[in-house]
Amino acid sequence: METLVPQPVMEALKKQRYHLVGRHSAVKRCRWLYETLIHDRPCYKQKFFGIRTHQCIQMTPVLFYCTQQCLFCWRAQNGDLGITWNEMKLPKWDLPEEIVERSIKAQSEILSGYNGNLKTNQQKLKDALTPRHAAISLTGEPTLYKPLEELIQAFHKRGFTTFLVSNGTLPSALARLSEEPTQLYISVCAPDKQTYKQICRPQIPNAWERLNETLELLPSFKCPTVIRITSVRKLNMKNAEAYAKLVEKANPTYVEPKAYMHVGFSRLRLGYENMPNHREIYEFAIRLAKGTGYNIVDESKESRVVLLSRLRKPIKFAGC
Repeated sequence: METLVPQPVMEALKKQRYHLVGRHSAVKRCRWLYETLIHDRPCYKQKFFGIRTHQCIQMTPVLFYCTQQCLFCWRAQNGDLGITWNEMKLPKWDLPEEIVERSIKAQSEILSGYNGNLKTNQQKLKDALTPRHAAISLTGEPTLYKPLEELIQAFHKRGFTTFLVSNGTLPSALARLSEEPTQLYISVCAPDKQTYKQICRPQIPNAWERLNETLELLPSFKCPTVIRITSVRKLNMKNAEAYAKLVEKANPTYVEPKAYMHVGFSRLRLGYENMPNHREIYEFAIRLAKGTGYNIVDESKESRVVLLSRLRKPIKFAGC
């Protein structure tokens, strides 16, 4: 199917086990899908929020397109492997219903590989064939996808919960959502403009100001909201007081510092030494708690993530 992206990029992504969906979307098996089916180890989203790992589809409607080129991102970026394309030259968009149907089909194809594994939990595999959650978070900036609201609606009509992860650089797209995701994440991976430019490398003008506009918009959402801090050793685990001011502006339900993982194409930009351990994440979370007045309510050592909130316990989603 025709895309605006060079074929070598497509081939590289297929080697990394991306299942391409239409012209610009994709599904990829999460590491934790394997862990829960084979070793009964669910991901932190199940521990924190009740999202059943084996019934979760990790997907994106914008595989090749983003407003940022974050150093820590695992996605293929323009210039990686010596291959170039315009990440802001957007395609003719596939229909939301088609993306949802093909994403479910791609997940079924992924799951078919577990039938022959004697270690597979057969009951979980059976349940997994009826997915109930969409993590719209795999790669790219989903608010670039113009019919995003219809995509969320299409998942919800099928009884899915949705977690939407955005970098916050297109506040107008978020403001237009009359159908909110089940939970909204905004990536805030720098405490100040200078660090933001260094780490997130925006491809559009006034990106830092746009992010701050999104933070001001966040209290208007009815769904739970999260400030996600992808934490990179030696780069952005600093100046908790400045992060606290951003948190105060957004008043999110949760703050979630999570370790950068040295995987995918990020290995071309950062070293293994940039990946913090859980102890460092927890110590960073303590500093954030002191600056924000939020409390540490949960943690996952395996995923190197800590959850902060003013709530005593995180909201769990029934039926997931």
